[in-house]
Amino acid sequence: MKHSRLHEHHMKLRATFEEVAGWEMPAHYGAWVAEYQAVRQTVGLSDLSHRGKIRVTGDDRVKWLQSLISNDILPLQPGQGRYSSFLTHKGKMLGYFRVYTLSDCLWVEDVGEVGDATFQALRKFLLYGIKAKMENCAESWGLLLISGPKACATVNAAFGVDMSDLKPVSAIAAQIGGQASFVLRTEETGEDDLEILLPADALSTAWERLLEAGATYGIKAVGGHAREALRIEAGLPKAGPDLNEEIVPPEANLEGKAFSLNKGCYPGQEVVARMDTYGNVRRHLVGLVVKSSALPTKGAKLYSGDREVGWVSSATMSPQQKGVIALGFPLRDFSTPNTALTVEIDGARYDATVQALPFYRRA
Repeated sequence: MKHSRLHEHHMKLRATFEEVAGWEMPAHYGAWVAEYQAVRQTVGLSDLSHRGKIRVTGDDRVKWLQSLISNDILPLQPGQGRYSSFLTHKGKMLGYFRVYTLSDCLWVEDVGEVGDATFQALRKFLLYGIKAKMENCAESWGLLLISGPKACATVNAAFGVDMSDLKPVSAIAAQIGGQASFVLRTEETGEDDLEILLPADALSTAWERLLEAGATYGIKAVGGHAREALRIEAGLPKAGPDLNEEIVPPEANLEGKAFSLNKGCYPGQEVVARMDTYGNVRRHLVGLVVKSSALPTKGAKLYSGDREVGWVSSATMSPQQKGVIALGFPLRDFSTPNTALTVEIDGARYDATVQALPFYRRA
């Protein structure tokens, strides 16, 4: 199993680990609800070094990637980014990521924990004669997430980088630990979210400086359990559990965010365009409030009466809702807020009510 360069730091903080896409990463540091509250109230720091990260260089890099992915990256100027997906010819989602345009390269960052799946899917299209090169940076580069109302102040204090006026999805260059790095404005928790993308050799220095800079705000290291609750409350789907080969982008409410209807041809474009033209989206991503003390697992079936009408894709215990919430994909006719459904958990059915996303929106 792979380890982040920060593994020893996590052990010193008494992390409990979990396997994520072939990596051993912190699930929590003893009390995940306290980590959650730090992000909602002040600031939290997460290690996302396991996330897929791809650097694309070469004269044809924009032209090549533009021909494959679902969104239009031609208008992007250096420092600007955009969500996109990579689809099968049937319009199903093979990948979901953010693409950042920088002066000499493109960066592709997975939104979700899918290992090398995006890299392996895209590399098949890197044919002889194309002046583009893909570098899999999953292990050679690290990724830190700083989240919360004091995230911008913490990053500014640690590295002298002011991100307060930048909107998601954008990036600026910075020198961190003597290494050329990037600070990204992103979306992960529903709060201010900043990411530090930097060579793995500089991870330890950056982690320590951020903890020191955030100490005045009571910064906490944040593991996967807290991030999952924050993400689901914010109504943010991710590659893997929510966005996969069972889903077409319009079903996940990604219109205007992760796909373009007028950029020209790309794999799956005809299917997506047909859905838009005829309005025949079969199912919708919704929030669910579940009356159960147990979490439904990924794929748990949703019912209306005795009719199976969809499935749960992600679930968590929500401190904000004080109960179980989930993301799910019921059929279109059962996706209206306040629709009463049931969800199957361990052979029993529990009441679930459809709720508009997000569950949480920062005031």
